[in-house]
Order: sequence, then C-alpha cells, then structure tokens
Amino acid sequence: MKLTLHIWRQRSTSEKGRMVSYEMADANEHMSFLEMLDVLNEQLIGRGDDPVAFDHDCREGICGSCGFMINGIAHGPRSGTTICQLHMRHFKNGDELWLEPWRATAFPIVKDLAVNRSAFDRIIQAGGYITTPTGNAIDGNAIAIPKEDSERAMDAAACIGCGACVAACPNASASLFTGAKISHLGLLPQGQPERNGRALRMVQIAQEETFGNCTNIGECEAVCPKNISLEVIARMNRDFLRGSFLWRSGSGGDGG
Repeated sequence: MKLTLHIWRQRSTSEKGRMVSYEMADANEHMSFLEMLDVLNEQLIGRGDDPVAFDHDCREGICGSCGFMINGIAHGPRSGTTICQLHMRHFKNGDELWLEPWRATAFPIVKDLAVNRSAFDRIIQAGGYITTPTGNAIDGNAIAIPKEDSERAMDAAACIGCGACVAACPNASASLFTGAKISHLGLLPQGQPERNGRALRMVQIAQEETFGNCTNIGECEAVCPKNISLEVIARMNRDFLRGSFLWRSGSGGDGG
C-alpha cells in the first residue's frame, strides 16, 4: 500500500512548526496506524533524519496516551477507536493523510504530534478522589447500588483521558472529560461526601487551565474512543449548580 503522509513537524513548544510530506511505499494493511509510523521512523533514522515524535504506551486502547488528528478527525475515521486500534486496512492505496497534533491552548505541543496533557492531571487532582476510609476490600454486594447507577458510573469511568474531546471541540472544552471524572464518583455512594465540592473544584481548575466552555455541539461525544455520553456534562452542570448554591448559602460546598 502506497501512502502520502503530510505530518506536522515542530521541534519544540517555542519553535514554529510546518507540514512535511513523506512517501510510504510499503505500508501493510495489517499494520496498526502506529506500527506504520514505526516503519516510517525506521526509514527516517536510517537516512539520518529526525523521527516523528508521537505519544504511545499500551497500544491496546487502554492508557489514553496516543492521539492526534488524521484528516481533521481526532483518532481518525473509525468511531469508538483510538489511534493504536486503527489499522491500515481502513485506508486505500494512494491515500493522502494529514497528521496534526491536538490543537488547544491547554495542550501545548511538546514535539511534532506529542502534546502536554498535564492540565488533565491537575483537574483530577482537584477533586477526582474520595476521602472515605474504606479499609480492606469488602464484599462486592455489601453496599447496595442500583444497577442503573453502577452501569452509568462504569460508563463514565471508561474515560481514558486521551484529549480527543478537547481537540474536536471548537471551543477546546474539557467538559466531557471533566464530566466523566465527576460522574463516575458522584454516582456511587463512596463519592457522595465530596460530590458538590468536587464539581466546584474540578470545573474551576478546568477554567483556569484555559479550556473553553461547552456549547453542546457534540463533537466531543462523536470522537470519544470510549463513547462517553454527553449525559456526563449535564450531570457535571447539575452538581456544579448545586454546589454553588450550597456554598453561597453558607451550607458548604461538600455533602451528598
């Protein structure tokens, strides 16, 4: 399979970048997209050029490390798929592919296709935890949780923090990510003591990190590799409004 790759090359955050074109004459349809880039990098190293930098780790769609734009679509044309799960059989011989990093002020480019997503870490640090002392592991049936709540919590917890939602959103909003992290704890009994304060703190940090506001366009849900629903944003907004009311009324921001 022959491909023409137009890849964003940028040596560092402070330097200007540009698109550079490469011809791939031997891409195998059974390769994953990252394996194809591995082959390209081997060729670049072989002729003394700088390899293309991109984030990756598990390559199983679990860690959320990989991610960039392919022809303007976060993670490429397949829905519910990370870059590492995308295979070359989904492209045609002779295709031209344009590869760019996530574009957001809160995600400064480190090099080429790799960006700094530590802003996500700071959002989680602001409230993505519980303070309830749980001790040793207890029986799974010891705490009664409605099936609907447990399933919604598990769906929200599937978020891997890849950043595709931010890259796809015209406002560079982190609402889907933040909503998922708020929801998967707020739906469970263990997360109730900090529920309202959690929403206040995490939303505040998201704003401080220069992520935009949500205007319900829905691009985030469309490109999310774990199919996180927009419902988590609605739940985040409800918890935020409730926490704001309690804080202003002097009742405190935390509490179930």
